[in-house]
Amino acid sequence: MKPHRRLLVGFAVFLAAAGLALVIPGLTRPASAASLTEVTNFGSNPGGMRMHIYVPDVRPANPAIVVAMHGCGGSGPGFYSGSEFASLANQYGFIVIYPSAMQEAGFGKCFDTWSDASKRRGGGSDPVSIESMVNYARQQHAGDINRVYATGSSSGGMMTQHMLAVYPDLFKAGASFMGVPFNCFANAAAYPPGGSCTNGSMNRTPQQWGDMVRAAYPGYTGPRPPIQLWHGTNDTLVPYSLLQESVEQWTNVHGLSQTPTSTDTPQPNWNRRRFGTQVEAYAIQGAGHSLPSSGMARVAIQFFGLDRTTPPTSTPPPTDPPTPTPTPTVPPGSASEIVGTQSSRCVDVPNASRNNGTRVQLYGCNKQTNQAWTYTSNKQLQVYGTMCLDAAGTANGAAVQIYTCHTQTNQQWNVNANGTISNVQSGRCLDAWSTANGAQIQLYDCHGQTNQQFRLAALAQ
Repeated sequence: MKPHRRLLVGFAVFLAAAGLALVIPGLTRPASAASLTEVTNFGSNPGGMRMHIYVPDVRPANPAIVVAMHGCGGSGPGFYSGSEFASLANQYGFIVIYPSAMQEAGFGKCFDTWSDASKRRGGGSDPVSIESMVNYARQQHAGDINRVYATGSSSGGMMTQHMLAVYPDLFKAGASFMGVPFNCFANAAAYPPGGSCTNGSMNRTPQQWGDMVRAAYPGYTGPRPPIQLWHGTNDTLVPYSLLQESVEQWTNVHGLSQTPTSTDTPQPNWNRRRFGTQVEAYAIQGAGHSLPSSGMARVAIQFFGLDRTTPPTSTPPPTDPPTPTPTPTVPPGSASEIVGTQSSRCVDVPNASRNNGTRVQLYGCNKQTNQAWTYTSNKQLQVYGTMCLDAAGTANGAAVQIYTCHTQTNQQWNVNANGTISNVQSGRCLDAWSTANGAQIQLYDCHGQTNQQFRLAALAQ
């Protein structure tokens, strides 16, 4: 077969895997009163993406959130119809977000895993849009911020690995079908069928791959999300050899040996390697660019641990969070720790930095000066006596940092009776994505959940 004919055949297979026109035998749209809903104005959207969400009728009070991503040329609604995640959501009571990519590359609209902006936490493009979608699900549907997961096929599988690298404090695990390692693409032109990532020549060392992940979020010291990797042995569009490159990347990130701790065949033609509990690799014998096939989504959900809880028979209606009331819990002038209710960790200036613009984080409480905050009579939270807790912006996701004290309202904070600490300028609250050491603090719409609750605990004078 001539090269251009092979590309045309690969293109047809690629679009089928995208979920746009794919119909898997035995799968139908879930029978439920719940339906796929498009959401507009879900927050910061530098990728210009579309968002659809599926919220099952029966779910826990704080359901898990799964972000399920299509392949190039596909769409969120197409992946909803052509995959099993919504029917599993009905069974286990989790929310599914279906983003639609709008960036042109390769075979049409694909998730941006190539731009410089997309390769660092908070840098912009599609990753920030997806983060906003998760924020929306948390706020509007009481989604559990400690149970957020990523999965996807082809371009969506690539973005799955990408999001785990860029937002390790947000995503607790991922399942990547026919993806590539993080930072495999240098630019949009490297997307299939061209470029060194997918032309069969990509071969970096585990250390090189791991360093790329660590560079996406410098200074992050929290846990890294486990990952499940799937690839067909006959896949030539996104070469099967990239499964091993992904294994090398993620085992290095987790500090694991390249030698699997176990191998087995859980189903015919499914060859699985396990590396501790953090990395699983499935080689699907004889499969081309056509995953996930029937039953694989359930295995991914099991890997996430979402099959272990049966949702209740009814869901109480959501209630509005209490209106914050400015009531300081510690008298002005007292040195205090700011302790997160959810994490029991303290708001901390990394490495005791005194540099303007240093973002604050959660860290184990240690009574050191970089965790000693003084709430003043003009509503500032001072550290080191001359630096103040400072909001770098007013939007959801805005960084919270230290900066030389001044009199502007972005450095003024209300310490509220419901445990939230809200910024006077924006009205938004201190918010922690994660409970881990190194989780950065941001601003977000006040909702009163425990990741926004902090107490000022007086330090001994």
